[in-house]
Amino acid sequence: MKVLRRVYLDNSATTPIDKEVLEAMMPYFCEDFGNASSIHFFGQRARAAVDRARHQVAELINAHPAEIVFTSGGTEANNLAIRGFVEANQQYGRHIITSQIEHPAVKEVCIDLESRGYEVTYLPVCSDGIIRLEDLKEAVRNDTILVTIMAANNEIGTIQPIEQIGNFITELRQRGQKIWFHTDAVQAVGKIPIDVEQIKCDLLSISAHKMYAPKGVGALYIRRSVRIRRQNIGGHQERERRGGTENVPGIVALGKACEIAKRDLPRSYFRLKSLRDKFESQLKERIPDIVFNGSRENRLPHISNITFCGALGEGLLINLDMHGIAVSTGSACSSGRVEPSPVLLALGRSETEARESLRFSFGKFNTEEDVDYVLEILPEAVKSLRHAASLYK
Repeated sequence: MKVLRRVYLDNSATTPIDKEVLEAMMPYFCEDFGNASSIHFFGQRARAAVDRARHQVAELINAHPAEIVFTSGGTEANNLAIRGFVEANQQYGRHIITSQIEHPAVKEVCIDLESRGYEVTYLPVCSDGIIRLEDLKEAVRNDTILVTIMAANNEIGTIQPIEQIGNFITELRQRGQKIWFHTDAVQAVGKIPIDVEQIKCDLLSISAHKMYAPKGVGALYIRRSVRIRRQNIGGHQERERRGGTENVPGIVALGKACEIAKRDLPRSYFRLKSLRDKFESQLKERIPDIVFNGSRENRLPHISNITFCGALGEGLLINLDMHGIAVSTGSACSSGRVEPSPVLLALGRSETEARESLRFSFGKFNTEEDVDYVLEILPEAVKSLRHAASLYK
């Protein structure tokens, strides 16, 4: 009996744990299991591990360790950054600027704040998925206190001009305006160089499970001059900024993942880009009528979002899964109904085109053989679905 080959190309959703990361975190389950807030030997062993991880995260993004707050993941980091910031600084204004293609962990926080009396401007993006700086500059008002723009999009991989945004916000602040900049860098950290001093952000969100560490842990960078109101009440951890007993094994894992990312980033970047470029170039030769979504230049090295005209993405996903290949539609499921991707709609794609799209996201454990296998299976799957659709019509 032939064993089904398994190829995982959904690394933007989550990644497997790196063996180095697993090895680093294991002692903190059974041996060094202490509460990092306890003053005895066991607690101080745990505290030392948390402090070491804080340094590792800070070094990856060129921050000071005291500016790193550990959270339960990217969603909590975004909530703490946005809600915590505006609640602590609402005396300066109640206007927020974001984009139409933010992750729900940002967009839904903004929608909730609107119901509480805040005003939010949702900037459009061009057909390549990038905001126009001119639109941002025109949207700023005297009561604008926060700009939150993601570093890179989770569905199409497009990289936003966050350095230019940071420079613009800094200029406004130098002129006396009380305005700050947050970026959701969950997809970007560990994939491309991120330097908080270079991009001049005030808040930056990180998630461990996007970079070969476990789910349930993340971090928020908070520049030392920034005031924030904690959202978790009931403990004095993280310098009074995030209550709750520290997830020591998870924090250790995130720290190790950041250390590995810093060590391997240049090599990893070019390897992922090579796999993705091979996949895309050969796909163009083998399958007609496909459209690549998002910027072709300013994008992450591992994401490829493609519209297969005439073939529903959900059907393709199921077909590929039957052949052992895991990908994503990039769509959100709600009440059992698959909605077309808001990101692709914001790019100007029709609902039909959005439903005919798939996201392929490569990881460091993928191989050339994985790509070859997908290139063998995918053309026939597209052809079959297109044929079925034409018969139905």
